[in-house]
This record gives sequence, C-alpha cells and structure tokens, in this order.
Amino acid sequence: MDLSSVFSLDGKVALITGASKGIGFSIAEIFAAAGAKVVLCSRKQDALDEMADQLKAKGYEATGIACNVGKIEELPALVEKTVAIYGTIDILVNNAAANPVFGPVHETSLEAFDKIMDVNVKAPFELCRLCFPYLRKSSNASVINISSIGGISPEQGLGIYSVSKAALISLTKVFAKEWGDAKIRVNAICPGLIQTKFSEALWSNDKIMGMLMNHLAIKRAGTSEEIGFMALFLASAASSYTTGAVLTADGGFTI
Repeated sequence: MDLSSVFSLDGKVALITGASKGIGFSIAEIFAAAGAKVVLCSRKQDALDEMADQLKAKGYEATGIACNVGKIEELPALVEKTVAIYGTIDILVNNAAANPVFGPVHETSLEAFDKIMDVNVKAPFELCRLCFPYLRKSSNASVINISSIGGISPEQGLGIYSVSKAALISLTKVFAKEWGDAKIRVNAICPGLIQTKFSEALWSNDKIMGMLMNHLAIKRAGTSEEIGFMALFLASAASSYTTGAVLTADGGFTI
C-alpha cells in the first residue's frame, strides 16, 4: 500500500492566518512540503515576504498577503487576492489569535475583550463564510480551527482567551454539522503548551513550567511542527471521515 497519496496536498490551495511565525508558519511549511500552494497571512507584509521567500527557496509554492484579521473589513480582500492568485481555496486554517491580557478575568477591559473576540472568534466565522463558495467546489475541502486546551478547561490568567477558544470549538462543531452536505470537513486542534513566541510568558517562567510538568504525561513543551503534522492529517484524505473533531496535542495535560 502506497500511503504517500493519502497525505498528499498536491494541487490544493491553503489559506493560513497567523502564518508568519510559530504554529502558523510550521503548518504552512508542512502543507507546502505536501504539495499545497500556501497563502501566508499576518499583519506585516515584509515579514510575510521573508517567510514566503524561505519556502520558495525550498522549491515550494508560497505567497504572503498582509491582513489584520481583527479588522473584519480587511477579510474580503484577503480571500479575493488568494483566489485571484491561485483560482480557489481548498483548505482554510484559522490560526491567528490574540491575547493582550494575563491576569484575573475581572480585570479584563471591554476593549481587550472585544479584541480577543474579534480575532479569535469573529474572524474565523467570517473567513469561513467568505471561503464557503470556493470550499464547496473542492474535492477535499477542509477547515482547521486552532483552538486551545483553554477552550476545554479555562486556563488560569487566560480567562477571556479561554472563553474565546471555547467559542471557537463550538463554532467548529456548528460548521461541521451544517456543512457536511457540502462535503466540507471542519475540525479543531487544541494545542497545549507549545514553545512559540506567543506562549513565551509561560515556557520561559521556571515556576510556571515546574507546575505544568506535574500535569504532563509527556514532560516537555510541544513544538509547532507537532501541531503542523496534526493539521496535515486533518487537511489530507487521511481524515476523510473526520469532521467536528476536537483533537488535543497537549502532552497529556487534559487526561
């Protein structure tokens, strides 16, 4: 049995938000290595161009399109530019996230609440809606929402962020149920502690890491590549009967 085709994304077009670094870039690189044409999205075009050039240097097809997903009015242009370049969208990865606060939930301002919800919930919702006309034409359409273990059980100091990620899990299940007839699969990944710039405040703190290690079956922080490989499974034909799933990659934290 030749399994190479099962995990192939040859000819597919993938739009990935928050893709200039960390988990988003790892997903983009792994998808590109699997044959996809990848569109990297984040706020700064110069950073995107640099990362897209890294992929092109490896022989991959990649384009960077700047967009602040927290500004809903910018999302239509992101989708339109992607389609103008590659003709369609087969895979959407909602990875971009915001968490401007760390501390007691009652100290979270309404401004911070709105920013978190705009980026973590409203943007994935709107991008799904905007991509729907293209996804429904794909032979293997897949939407992958990057949630968090905080969406399963609230994390201390990350109250509203956890609320937003719980909402994203629910949104995943709603779209999965409603889009089944359109043959669009929608799944969520819930990373635990992954060693990225976004989570540096956690993994660089020895006290916090010491407490976390007591709850981990696999006693280390995860890597962005490990999330990328799980995303490849969900994007490929290997998961053709999987939709509405909420998969954890957390070293056993939620056991």
